[in-house]
Amino acid sequence: MDIVLLILGLLLMLVGILGSFLPVLPGPPISWLGLLLLHLSSAVPMNWWFLGTTLAIALVILALDYVIPAVGTKKFGGTKSGMIGTTIGLLVALFFPLFGPLGIIIWPFIGALVGELINKADKKTATKAAFGSFLGFLTGTFLKFLVAVVFLGLFISKAWEHRAVFFPFL
Repeated sequence: MDIVLLILGLLLMLVGILGSFLPVLPGPPISWLGLLLLHLSSAVPMNWWFLGTTLAIALVILALDYVIPAVGTKKFGGTKSGMIGTTIGLLVALFFPLFGPLGIIIWPFIGALVGELINKADKKTATKAAFGSFLGFLTGTFLKFLVAVVFLGLFISKAWEHRAVFFPFL
């Protein structure tokens, strides 16, 4: 059963990293569930302080993910249309990888720009607002990715520390 929890936890870690980029998946909380599964195994002793602290971090990052893009958009004079355009641009980048890895950066900006142009007539203002929306999106995504990767590192560290229990045949 410990091996099953370890594998499911690792899968949740990887889904959490993907969730850093996909707007429909809350990356850090999913990664935290992987840490929880690891601690539910009999191989790793339950550490409530560790789990509580990492859960608090995951929830703060989840909340910030909604606040940061709004602040970025508002600071640069953007509207909700720019934020919606950024999300649509991200989905386009995921389903139509036209520019390869750069598409994850280019499409959200294009989406924000189009969203702002639909909402405003002035190209200069729309470009500035799109940049703010895009910057907020990138900041939130980077924070989510950073936390998910740190959680993965903690997962691997804990699993490695107790590897003799998980893999007694090695």
